[in-house]
Amino acid sequence: MREIKNGTLNDFFASAKETAREIDQGKQVTPKYIIWMETEDFLYLLKPARRFLLKYIREHSKVYYSTLTQELNKSRRSLDRDLDILSKYQFINVYQEIDPRYGRRKVIESNFKNETMELRTVI
Repeated sequence: MREIKNGTLNDFFASAKETAREIDQGKQVTPKYIIWMETEDFLYLLKPARRFLLKYIREHSKVYYSTLTQELNKSRRSLDRDLDILSKYQFINVYQEIDPRYGRRKVIESNFKNETMELRTVI
C-alpha cells in the first residue's frame, strides 16, 4: 500500500532514521512507498475538483487528455494545473503516444489503479 503522509522534513528524516536503525539491527525491513507533504501542500492537493479528477482517472485504465477536457468540462489551463500537481506527487503518469489518425495524444494513467488510497491530514 502506498502512503501519503502529512509532515515536515524533520518527520521524513525521523522515519528514515527509524528504517536505518531496523537495518542496523538486522531486522527484515519491508519496502515502503511513502510520499511526505507539508500541510499547506496537502490541503491544496485535496480540493474537491482535484479529488474528482483523480477518482475519474482511477476508474478508467487509460484516459486521453481530450476526453478529460470534454467529459469534465474543464479548461485546458485548469486541467494542466491539476494534472501537474497530481503528477508531481506521483498519483498519475502523463505521457504521449502516437496515434496514426490524430498524431500525438496525451495519455493519463493512475499510479494507484487497484490500491487503496487513504489521505489524511492533521490541522
